[in-house]
Order: sequence, then structure tokens, then C-alpha cells
Amino acid sequence: MTTTQTPQRPPQKTSTGIEHRTKKGDVRLFLWEKPAVEGTAKRGTILFVHGSSMASTPTFDLQVPGRDDSSVMDWFSRRGFDTWCVDMEGYGRSDKNGNITSNISDGADDLAAASAYILANRDSGPLLVYGISSGALRAALFAERHPDRVARLALDAMVWTGEGSPTLADRRKKLPQFKEMKRRPIDRAFVHSIFNRDHPGTADEKTVEAFADAILALDDSMPNGTYIDMCENLPLIDPARITVPTIVMRGEYDGIAGMDDLLKFFAALPNPDKQFAVMPGIAHASFQQKNHALVYHILNSFFEQPAPVYRG
Repeated sequence: MTTTQTPQRPPQKTSTGIEHRTKKGDVRLFLWEKPAVEGTAKRGTILFVHGSSMASTPTFDLQVPGRDDSSVMDWFSRRGFDTWCVDMEGYGRSDKNGNITSNISDGADDLAAASAYILANRDSGPLLVYGISSGALRAALFAERHPDRVARLALDAMVWTGEGSPTLADRRKKLPQFKEMKRRPIDRAFVHSIFNRDHPGTADEKTVEAFADAILALDDSMPNGTYIDMCENLPLIDPARITVPTIVMRGEYDGIAGMDDLLKFFAALPNPDKQFAVMPGIAHASFQQKNHALVYHILNSFFEQPAPVYRG
């Protein structure tokens, strides 16, 4: 009897991560860089922006044994992109001041400081910016304020007015509790709830556990500012003021991002270089889903899209 063995795929190249620190006033912010893998043709510089309930490296540089594309930073650096992420104030390795709630506007200020540091220390040109959930709101507000620093903008799992969002409708029931404290506790059960609240089964257990391990190694509580903003202060973004090329990415099962709400936002974007992508089988945490490969493909295609030759 003859048996055949499936050849093992050799380990894929990765670049070594580099820690950076910059200042927003007196606040120290942590930045993490993974440059393009040596020998690849340079394709641009990406700044990844995290959401409300986790710091940046668990979201964008997650390492899961046996799943070598779990880190979106590794995946893009292998394709020639210099990749960066930043912990917002109050998260991860950045300063944590108990007197602020780290709201959406604060986050846009963090991105202004982070982008200024990158542009001053790397010959990057305007950045490719990706934000997820409240990170999409931070990224969008940053693009409103600093369009000259943004080459292309990707908004994933975003909410505009909150219309049609069952997750936010449920979250508003706890708004008085959120407003009583600057930070809310998180634990492993909370991380699991991110994947179970919309459509259980969209992420595998091994990845969810690794994600929870990475989040909880850095934080046991999170600032409440983005939760409060998303419960009572929407809309925070004016699409008419976002002049850069933009893609809106919406998971099929995402309970945050109401479809009609996002389509109205998309229609109001003034730049004709815009796209709307619905991602099948995806719930809220796109990069940790079973279908993450299609998320990477959509984002890569948008970031590599050539500029139009004719504009009329």
C-alpha cells in the first residue's frame, strides 16, 4: 500500500517588529512597525487603527500557531507594504490616564500624532489608513482633519448614525453605567461575546482564544469614551468632508454596521474613487474570522488600485 504525504509549506518570511514611542502633548503613545519584507517591491505604508475593546497589536499582529496569516501586518509586509499600528491613549502600551475616556475625537488626535511621527521618520508619503469599528470612526475623523496625510481610507465595521444597529440598541441600555466610570472591565467571556453576539461560528475557537490571550495580556479594562460616543453622540463624521478615496467594508452578519445607514454614508462621499464591499460570512472582527482571506484580498485590491488616468 502506497501512501502519499502532503508537503509542508515552508515558513513564510516575516519582518521583525520595531517599537516606537511618540508624544501627544504630555501623553506617550506606543507605535508598532513591521516594515516590508526585505527584497519586496515597496507598495506603500499602512496605518492600522484599532477599535473600542482591544489594543492594536492583538488586532493587527495576532500570532496563532498553525495559522501563519493571522497577522494582517505580516500578510501585508510580505507583499511590500510598510505596516504600522498605534495604541490609542488608554490602551495597551500607551499612557493610561484615568481622567479621560479616550473618545473618538481623542483617537483622531492620537492618529494625528502617530502619523506626524511616521511621516517625519519614514519616507512614506501619505498613508493608507484602515480602521475597524470605532477605529473606523477615528480614522474617518482623522481623514476629515488631515486629508493631506491620507492616500486611501478603508472603513470596516463602521457605524454612521447608528440607525439599524442591534448591537448599539442593546448597548444603550447600559449607557448610564458607562457614564458613571471612565473605564469598563473586560475578561475572557467579554472577548468571546464579540464573536457570539452577531452570528456564532464565524471565527474558529483557536483564533478566538489566541485573540483573548493577546488582549488580556495588555489590559483588564478599557476606556468608555467610544462606547459613550457611539451610544449618544452619533453622527460624529461628515461624509461630505471626507475627500480622499474611500472603501466602506461591511460584514454580512455585523450587528454594529446597519446596511442602510452605511449606504447613505457611502452615497454622501464626494470622491468618485470609492467602493462599498459586503463581506460574506463575516461578523464584526474581520481579521479574526474564518473568511479573513477575502477581507485581506478586498483591502489589498483597494490599496493597490492604480490612480485614474482620466478624470473628465
